[in-house]
Amino acid sequence: MRVMFIIICWMIMSAPVQAQLPFLYLPERVETREGNKQYKDGKFADAEAAYKKALDKKNNMPEAQFNLGNAIYEQKRYDTAMAQFRIAAQTNPDTTVKVKALHNLGNCYMQQEKWKEAIDCYKQSLKMLPGDTNTKYNLAYANEKLREQQKQNQQNKNDQQQQQKQQEQKQNEPKQQDQKEQQQKQQPQPKLSKEEAEKLMQALQNEEQKTNQKMQQKQVKAVKVKIEKDW
Repeated sequence: MRVMFIIICWMIMSAPVQAQLPFLYLPERVETREGNKQYKDGKFADAEAAYKKALDKKNNMPEAQFNLGNAIYEQKRYDTAMAQFRIAAQTNPDTTVKVKALHNLGNCYMQQEKWKEAIDCYKQSLKMLPGDTNTKYNLAYANEKLREQQKQNQQNKNDQQQQQKQQEQKQNEPKQQDQKEQQQKQQPQPKLSKEEAEKLMQALQNEEQKTNQKMQQKQVKAVKVKIEKDW
């Protein structure tokens, strides 16, 4: 329930915070007011063009720098928007605008799922304005997403290690089989029992006797019989 609440708040607060501008008739402020009007009407490309005109007339105008970042953010060009928010955070003397710029910079990182960088931005913002509820919600959400990312990365690492281990086992199976067969060849033959040894000896003796008998028979046939004449 807490996670869903944080996610809902992130969706509500993900839109960048718009800087307010005092009503003055200086040319750069006229262009900035025009940019604000286009921004509120959802015409973000037109708002971007108006803010750039204001900066052409006064290139160090913090309000136009900040609001230009918002218009670019809404067009999902987050890297470019981040550059504008960094300038606004560094150049605007108003602490409130600095806080909003850091908050919006964190939102850019959130959109890119760069949770650690978003956390750093929200923490910097909260140092200047500790009670800002919107930044606290986004910080909590980014922390949760970072934990999920780290858990998933660890799981992926474990899966890769397991796959590598299985692959190595498959590669080693033929070697292990060869070693097993070699060991079996080198093992001595099992010893015969006394009864089996006696039977084997008797069979050998019988075979030897048969061979001797055959040899004797051949020799007898080969001897010539001399018959003496009886006078």
